Amino acid sequence: MSNTLQVPGTTHAKVIVAPPAINLRRAAAYNAQDRGPLSSSSATFNFNHLLFSPPPSPGLPALVPRRKRRVSNPLKARPSRLARLTFYLISLFIGGYLVVNAIRSRGGIDGFWRYSSNEDNQMMGLDSIPRYPTPFIVPDIQGQTRWTVSIPPDTKFPPSSQEMMTMNSQCQKVSARTREMYHKGPLATGSSDEFFLDVEEAETQGLLRTHHGKLSKETGRFAGVDTAAMKGMSICKKSMTFVLEGDDAGLGNTLMMLWTFYGLAKKEGRTFFVEDSRWAYGKYSDVFDNLPSPKCQPPARHHMLPCPSQARHLIVSSSSAQDSFPELFAKYRRTFGTSDEARDLWDLARSGYDSLFALHADDSDYVETRIQDMKNKAITDFTSPNTPIVGLHIRRGDRHPKEYQYKDTYIPADIFHQSAQKAANAHFGDAETQGKPHEALLVLASDDPTVHEEPDLQRAMVAQDRIKLASKTSMTQTRQPVAFIHKFIEEAFGWEGGFFATLFWNLGTESKNNAANAPKGVETGIPEDVLRRMASPSDSTMQLRAFIGRAYMMDLAVIAGASDSIVCAVSAMGCRLLGVMMDWESGVKGGHWINVDQGYQSWQGIDW
Repeated sequence: MSNTLQVPGTTHAKVIVAPPAINLRRAAAYNAQDRGPLSSSSATFNFNHLLFSPPPSPGLPALVPRRKRRVSNPLKARPSRLARLTFYLISLFIGGYLVVNAIRSRGGIDGFWRYSSNEDNQMMGLDSIPRYPTPFIVPDIQGQTRWTVSIPPDTKFPPSSQEMMTMNSQCQKVSARTREMYHKGPLATGSSDEFFLDVEEAETQGLLRTHHGKLSKETGRFAGVDTAAMKGMSICKKSMTFVLEGDDAGLGNTLMMLWTFYGLAKKEGRTFFVEDSRWAYGKYSDVFDNLPSPKCQPPARHHMLPCPSQARHLIVSSSSAQDSFPELFAKYRRTFGTSDEARDLWDLARSGYDSLFALHADDSDYVETRIQDMKNKAITDFTSPNTPIVGLHIRRGDRHPKEYQYKDTYIPADIFHQSAQKAANAHFGDAETQGKPHEALLVLASDDPTVHEEPDLQRAMVAQDRIKLASKTSMTQTRQPVAFIHKFIEEAFGWEGGFFATLFWNLGTESKNNAANAPKGVETGIPEDVLRRMASPSDSTMQLRAFIGRAYMMDLAVIAGASDSIVCAVSAMGCRLLGVMMDWESGVKGGHWINVDQGYQSWQGIDW
């Protein structure tokens, strides 16, 4: 049985507990002699007394404070810490970027600031639908990122040339940005953008307001459209509106674009409208006969978009053709085109010519009579009953040939005459008869009234003499002598040298206030010719411009209708129009449309 430890009772009420660091053993227990051997020869001799050591003394505070462990400094750069910090920052930035993009793609609007320049306009986040014309990115009702174009109904119509060019540039950027969000590549020319949302669809989904405020009073003027007579008609499903601009003095390029865009609109099933409220030549009906009335009403003005080309209601002009025409023409060629690009352009322009070219009733009657007189003259006034009629179209003024040796001047008249002689010889099938070249009736149309005085062209008939561009010499000869010596007479204004845009813009202006001490008014910093174009022209000025347009069109109509062959320089747009007015097989392709400008090798269409 094991012994038990008996703890005697104590009279103290409390027990004192010694600290654990204090050794409670008696001092005698640490007697070094107690552990030593009794003798050196004793059998119990060992080395335990050497290995044994007394327990340590009770712990006491150190005389010198223990050295603390150094805490790391977070601001001190170490390679490992810098790597971790860089990784954390990059991860935080990427995560924030993804979150922001996710939020903006669901409910944000990206667009352009109203006053950003066309060169460096940048997209930015918008708080609401813009109150100015601009394309922008917006999520549809299904949360998919789309883009559309917002044009407030109170915006002036039609847009200016600069506004249309700016809008086209912005549409391209917005379309590219939207495709980047879906990791799509750039669109091929003429392809439809699947992410574009038309205005009507955007209004149906509530993404665009149906009413922004009061409608604009400037709603444009459509040629041949009688608003009162068209009440009750349905709105056109698809349309194209061609804007006749007021900053283009030339008529040929505008007319070629008008015909070509009409051909494109017809192929796409669009109703075609012509807007002429700012045309430099006045109303469309001042130069041509009225257009046939369409069978549907024009759409709302804010539904007519200059971009993209797939818009349901498209508006185009000469200034925006460089953006809209390549898209439309590429789409046309994929569906209806041939391997001959020039023929495709000709077909489109010919379609517009057949449908739109109609002169005033009086001008049309005169042209038909003039053509018949020329054909009769070719029979009666020449020895050969089969004398050909060769038309000559000579453009001078501010239009120079593309041929290098004549690029700063004009093609000589004798080159036109030689080409006309070759055409006459080819008409009979041989070069000469009895040592003399074949005769031909030459019909001349030119913007320079002095061309008729050239030795090689003095026998040529003018295409029409109903409206003629007079020279200063002819006007001086017809002027009556003045009754008062000191009476001021305006200097004669002639068209020597041809048609220049500066002369056109100065029609109807007076020069009596051009003296050095004449009042100059407010300094605007805008060139004088630009100010004159910006100012509203007088009624007499618009009448003079309309006369010039009518004379130009009658010249072309007579030459195209009477001539067996036409000699011209394709650098002039009138020459290209004559190629359209002739038949393709017998004219351009058959060799009866003769180009004397070697800078071009064949017929060309519009310039964009």
